[in-house]
Amino acid sequence: MAARTSWKGFLKLSLVSVPVKAFTANATSEEIRLNQLHEECHARVRYKKVCPEHGELKSDQIISGYEYTKDNYVIVDTDEISKLRTESDKAIHIDGFVSPDEIDARYLAGRTYFLLPDGVAGNRPYALLMKGMEDGGVVAIAQIVISGREQLVMVRPTDGMLVLSVLHYAKKVKKIDEFKSELEAEKDPLTKEEVNLANTLIGASMIQEFDFDTYKDKYVENLSKLIKLKIDGEEIVQAPDLEEPKILNLMDALKKSVAEAGARKMAPSVKSASKAAKKKTAKKATRKRKTG
Repeated sequence: MAARTSWKGFLKLSLVSVPVKAFTANATSEEIRLNQLHEECHARVRYKKVCPEHGELKSDQIISGYEYTKDNYVIVDTDEISKLRTESDKAIHIDGFVSPDEIDARYLAGRTYFLLPDGVAGNRPYALLMKGMEDGGVVAIAQIVISGREQLVMVRPTDGMLVLSVLHYAKKVKKIDEFKSELEAEKDPLTKEEVNLANTLIGASMIQEFDFDTYKDKYVENLSKLIKLKIDGEEIVQAPDLEEPKILNLMDALKKSVAEAGARKMAPSVKSASKAAKKKTAKKATRKRKTG
């Protein structure tokens, strides 16, 4: 089944307009949703929209309103909001470009969309804009009306495609200074040996070829397993904890961690060397049989 378009409009930079369509990047099908049940009879809990004067209401009987004073509401119709928007609101307005380092991860709102050209006419300006951003090593900062409200977004080139990520406005993200008073300064200065060991540990723990696909949602996996066990009527057994050695001394912990990280890093090299040695031995045996 073809993916459903989440939004259509234009990606605009000055007088350049690129017709684009957006598809959500969030794979909601990977989520497992649990329903609320009555503990006594296991019947599904239903939520009803009720008016204190007229009882239960149907969806078409409900409108939206804003309480401007106690029990006084001004009715707000979504169609009226649309009238306040111009045709230019149906566009991603690029304000300018910045280095990716300028966008702190705190501001990422967790909603991402893939942008594609909408029709043949969009192919060339789309490719040109993406090429320019790749060459400049920049991302675009823009604003867009989506899901009924204006959003601050970042557009970046990724694997030959433009990707749009929704950002939080600055006022919606708490400042670091609010929490610095909770951070107690270390009384004793860090020793040179501690710093060297920490740097060695970090260096030994570097991921050479990072791959997101190697990380799985253990909660979803365990929940799926639990559901299957309960459907099959099997007993749920507590998983055993692998007891970690209790190391209270920081230096001992650093030294042991460095040793373990080094061993993990060397393991693939040892396996590769072993395979190479076996291949070399096999080649020698083959040559010997041929000459014999």
